[in-house]
Amino acid sequence: MSTLSPGPRDKLKTVSTATLTTALFKRGLRNQYIQDVHPLNPQAGTMVGEAFTLRYIPAREDLNPISVFRDRNHPQRKAVEECPPGAVLVIDSRKDARAASAGSILVARLMKRAVAGVVTDGGFRDSPDIAKLSIPAYHHRPAGPTNLTVHQALDINVPIGCGDAPVFPGDVIVGDAEGVVVIPAHLADEIAEEAVEMTAFEDFVTEEVLRGRSILGLYPATDDQTNRDFADWRVKNGR
Repeated sequence: MSTLSPGPRDKLKTVSTATLTTALFKRGLRNQYIQDVHPLNPQAGTMVGEAFTLRYIPAREDLNPISVFRDRNHPQRKAVEECPPGAVLVIDSRKDARAASAGSILVARLMKRAVAGVVTDGGFRDSPDIAKLSIPAYHHRPAGPTNLTVHQALDINVPIGCGDAPVFPGDVIVGDAEGVVVIPAHLADEIAEEAVEMTAFEDFVTEEVLRGRSILGLYPATDDQTNRDFADWRVKNGR
């Protein structure tokens, strides 16, 4: 089972990846956003879970015939069956979507095992079917050919790169309708707390802007009146 505690998990489900990247940037972390991945079903809800990884290398044809799938220890099959409930399977496909990282059957299996989501910087085959599943799934673009034509599964649960972001096993993965961010495991609790506070302030700011208020002195809060107004807003809204 995932060791991410319910408190931070629940908090991370209420904040955006945009807010999280700002909190990470404040700590000097600039490359935690997985580039060029998109949700197949933006209505699937926010994805939160610890990273369980699968790494592909370029396929060597003599070692990668279709018969490798008969091996129960094949890394792709092991990843699908061993990714813990509540975790997110993150696949390093070398940003190469010429062949699928997985298809709808494997993603459906992850869903039935209560995995929190799946991300690849390559592509999924059967993407229209995956889009109908309740599990959050992110990829670069659809890819019909089997992964064996381009990718060779090599390792599970090792450090990887996914869409130019470093991903270590146990890092916290958060995905929303915009994309996916990677939070280093040791920062997850404090980032969750800070992001909730940032979200409350930004919700207040949005309401003020929609009323016609200038952003000057409001965002960022350089006027004392802004801080007083925000404190009143929090009391009124229970935030």
